[in-house]
Amino acid sequence: MPPCLRGSKTLCEPEVYFVFECSYIGVDIFYLGANSTSHYFRNYLCLQYKYGMPFTNPRFGRSLNLIQYQLMKKLKPTANNYVKLPGSAKAAPALSSLNTLNPLDAVSVTIRVRRKKSIERALKKGKIISREEYDKQFGAADEDIAMVEAFAAENHLTIIESSKARRSVIVKGTIGDLEKAFQVHLANYKDKDGQVFYGRSGNISIPATLENIVEGVFGLDNRPNADPKFIISTKENGMFVAQAAGTSYSPAEISKIYGFPKTVTGKKQCIAIIELGGGFRNNDLTTYFAGLGIATPVVKAVSVDGAINKPTSANSDDGEVMLDIEVAGAIAPGATIVVYFAPNTDKGFLDAITTAVHDNLNKPSVISISWGAAEKSWTSQSLTNFNEAFKTAALLGVTICAAAGDQGSDDNVHDGKVHADFPSSSPYVLSCGGTKLVASGIKITSETVWHASSNSATGGGVSDFFPLPDYQKTAKVPLSIDTKFKGRGVPDVAGNADPATGYKVRVDGQDLVIGGTSAVAPLMAGLIALLNEKNGKPSGFINPVLYANPAGCRDITMGDNITTSNNKGYKAGAGWDACTGWGVMNKL
Repeated sequence: MPPCLRGSKTLCEPEVYFVFECSYIGVDIFYLGANSTSHYFRNYLCLQYKYGMPFTNPRFGRSLNLIQYQLMKKLKPTANNYVKLPGSAKAAPALSSLNTLNPLDAVSVTIRVRRKKSIERALKKGKIISREEYDKQFGAADEDIAMVEAFAAENHLTIIESSKARRSVIVKGTIGDLEKAFQVHLANYKDKDGQVFYGRSGNISIPATLENIVEGVFGLDNRPNADPKFIISTKENGMFVAQAAGTSYSPAEISKIYGFPKTVTGKKQCIAIIELGGGFRNNDLTTYFAGLGIATPVVKAVSVDGAINKPTSANSDDGEVMLDIEVAGAIAPGATIVVYFAPNTDKGFLDAITTAVHDNLNKPSVISISWGAAEKSWTSQSLTNFNEAFKTAALLGVTICAAAGDQGSDDNVHDGKVHADFPSSSPYVLSCGGTKLVASGIKITSETVWHASSNSATGGGVSDFFPLPDYQKTAKVPLSIDTKFKGRGVPDVAGNADPATGYKVRVDGQDLVIGGTSAVAPLMAGLIALLNEKNGKPSGFINPVLYANPAGCRDITMGDNITTSNNKGYKAGAGWDACTGWGVMNKL
């Protein structure tokens, strides 16, 4: 090699050579040629190297071949050919900006890339494919990943991870570089609890050359996006205490009352749990399961986007985490439980879901989600990208169980209108509503719709975003009350959720009783793990089977979830309803 310096040129008879660094893939490129040595062209050559594309070394004006020339033209954006990213519009927080955001602060962003080909035909066939086969057929194309990576490099963004399976390119850069790259303005705010976050308003923009390649951009706004769906039963003198004996149940007792399979334990199954805060303590789990006479299940923690298992106190998100683990573990003690901790942002939530779905190490067969918010709280790109991740789960044979909400038809919006909770409202999710269960021993005395107050009632309703899926066409789902949209009805099934008849759990050294549809999601996830072992195959996308065989559920016909200020909502009745779906799964 001639004595050429990085980032410079030296005349070496009879040619001119260049050496430059591909910092984000850790190699140097030795390039021969006199022209096209811009920063942009260097990025292109780095990507050629990374993806094994043949090099062309233009010498003294020699032309590139047409395909490479066109790719280079596509990769180079200009300020004048940006387009708005569909569905990315977001309102600014209803707070005053602090005007203290440092443009040199670094944050990470997830860029979602299209599939190689549509997944719809494969979904209609109803077959389950392996993660490896999915990656080959439906992951992101190398060329599309390369286009996004080149755009990132051109805008001084560091590539943290590129996953063809997850169809995600995760980049990191300064606030200033990200604002320029995506044509947005970010500002920071402080919420009522004193938490500082950054947010944006309006649309995200991308180069026109990435139109139809990029399907979403997440991380340019880190305001908390979802709430845990649990309610602690009682509180006295600032301390949470358990309910009186006889008005609460252990998850193992619920399993017996509902007639869950007794001959299986969820062996060789993996239950994934998504958490956007809180943590667990192993000594609490050991104490809890010993008290139930059940072997403590294997519980692992996976960090997503820097979030970790971080327990604090019972009056925190720890209640959600421990409820989820202890309910799922008591129902399916033979299963491995993997908890994916992520930040409570749209990026963190989505990254946690895609990480779990495509986890080739733990291979979860069911995912429990007890966090959510009303559909109107989400951008269209969030609703769409989450739903696409759930479609992938369906094709991989992974069942998604999600809580339907805990504030009834209002869903904590307080605008006088009815709202469905997301991600529960996705057509590819098993939506889990709530009941009030009263039993004597293992005999059910009564079970009605959970509705204790406007802030303690099962969610349910009709989506204003997702159309009515084929499997619900004979379920007599009503139109959405306010919009008259013919949408997906929720929930699909229900289980005990009233805090007054809630679940005995242990959180940060305290024995508590907790309710909410948060308990029903892990309850159903545990049941799915049992059924997977019993049937010798994954249940997968269970909704079409459920709606084709509704007699597998015990119908809940009394009660309502009407909690809006003007008394709008839904009532239970014979058959499917927007309070408890088909009812409690009991004929298994």
